[in-house]
Amino acid sequence: MVTTGKLVQIELSAVIPVFNEAAGVAELRRRLGSVLDALSLPYEILFVNDGSSDNSPALLDDMAGHHTSVRVIHLSRNFGHQAALAAGLDYAQGHAVVVLDADLQDPPELIPQLVAKWREGYQVVYAQRLDRKGDPPTKRMFAWAYYRMLRLLADITLPVDAGDFCLLDRQVVDLLIRMPERNRYIRGLRAWVGFRQTAVPFERAKRHVGEVKYTFRKSLGLALNGIFSLSTAPLRAATWLGLAISAGSFILAIWAIYQKLSGHFTVPGWASTVVIVLFLGGVQLLTIGVIGEYLGRVYDEVKQRPLYVISRVVDPPGDRL
Repeated sequence: MVTTGKLVQIELSAVIPVFNEAAGVAELRRRLGSVLDALSLPYEILFVNDGSSDNSPALLDDMAGHHTSVRVIHLSRNFGHQAALAAGLDYAQGHAVVVLDADLQDPPELIPQLVAKWREGYQVVYAQRLDRKGDPPTKRMFAWAYYRMLRLLADITLPVDAGDFCLLDRQVVDLLIRMPERNRYIRGLRAWVGFRQTAVPFERAKRHVGEVKYTFRKSLGLALNGIFSLSTAPLRAATWLGLAISAGSFILAIWAIYQKLSGHFTVPGWASTVVIVLFLGGVQLLTIGVIGEYLGRVYDEVKQRPLYVISRVVDPPGDRL
């Protein structure tokens, strides 16, 4: 960042995807700026406008015009949270990068603890949720079950109850940038790269203001993306289910032959026939659906389209030379 006519090395970058958060971005910048100022190290704040339709773009541009630490990346449309995170990581210049949400459920006041662990030598420091204030009981139960199921299914060891709120060392960021995949699940990729990792527990706060942007449908999509990105267990499950049904059919055939030879054969009822046919049809459709999910991801990767498209970048005043 250029502030007094010469280049200043950025020590810490904060990457924040923004989608229709006009009511809360000012408070976020105030709290985040206060925390980062107290750390007494060169920093930058990167807001990634993910195609917001409210007044967020204008507010972010105004911040970039008045604060030398703020840079704004405007995407051409809404590409999704994970793509916006990828854009922020691509542009971040810091030796360490903090990723957090714009709704203040990820408290900026936790960042000094993340930085302290980084200075101890950890290259991935993730915030681990002890509680999810403000979330309905159904969502809490779903999240609790999902993280533990994903841990069992994934081919790598994943921490439970850890979202995208984390600090990444520059070496880890560079590795994530070089990964070419389109269907990204950042919290899974950061576990995949390895290195020294540790957790900082915290209680997730209620949303500061506004409505929840991650609806159940979006949350379910992200959850499925995590499973299909990190595990082939669904494909193996389809295989084992097919083998089990085949074995059951073979046993049933032997039983039918025995009944016939022993003279106890009776004409089976239509209900059992319909149930079996519908069950097998459902299994076949489920298996095709699982295969389709993986095939769709292959198709998406083969197209080689960019993960996101940037319409413009607004640099802080000191960088406009």
